Amino acid sequence: MTLRAGVAGQPISHSLSPLLHGLWIEAAGLDAVYEPFGPPDADGFAALVAEGRAGRLRGLNVTAPFKEQALALADTVSATARACGSANLLVFEEGRLSADSTDGHGLMLALSEQAPALDVRDAPVVVLGAGGAARAAVVALQAAGARVAVLNRTRARAETLSAELGCAVAEPDAVRDAVLIVNALSVRPEIDVDTLRDDAVLMDMTYKPLLTPFLAAGRARGLTTVDGLAMLIGQARPSFEALFGLAPPPVDVRSAALTRLGETT
Repeated sequence: MTLRAGVAGQPISHSLSPLLHGLWIEAAGLDAVYEPFGPPDADGFAALVAEGRAGRLRGLNVTAPFKEQALALADTVSATARACGSANLLVFEEGRLSADSTDGHGLMLALSEQAPALDVRDAPVVVLGAGGAARAAVVALQAAGARVAVLNRTRARAETLSAELGCAVAEPDAVRDAVLIVNALSVRPEIDVDTLRDDAVLMDMTYKPLLTPFLAAGRARGLTTVDGLAMLIGQARPSFEALFGLAPPPVDVRSAALTRLGETT
């Protein structure tokens, strides 16, 4: 029987996950499919989860706006997903649903690939934003030993995140000392890259465009940059293994993703 899995979000047409997983499925010779699902609302997502509980889906990756609902619907939740307050991976097993978050794993893989000289252990790191993406970044970087501070335009949200995860609330000038600045906002941060350390690493969690204005400014300054596509591929790897029971085959999925995005670098 063909194994069915997929990604659920709204909107979903832009998702690169079916491309990545489809290439891995083909290379592994699996009798499986990975489909995009676009439930219109929370009820639609709950109905999709019910399909999984009934044995018609092996699992789902989950993107906005259903990550928090995915966590709430699960029977078992990983410590990472609980700390993040959301889940991007659901696996169905005999009617039961387990939830996990692989976003932080993807972030750390991206850093290891594109900024291999970076060592965040006991080093100051600033995460920009206080939403779900920022939470995942904070959890992963704290686990790696970094001294994480959160900088957000609305300080109250940063203080809430700080109280829940035990990170610091950053003042605007904290970026000057940071070895790593992670942009978890959907907009360009108001940071003067000329004030940053010469060895600072800049990371943007978005991948469209691949070279965001934030990363472009960092490159122009000569700083190391890490793009969101590396993180997307990084979080997809443990998802594939959880869904299909084997590690992703050695396929150059990044090149295929760049082609789909119309990017050349």
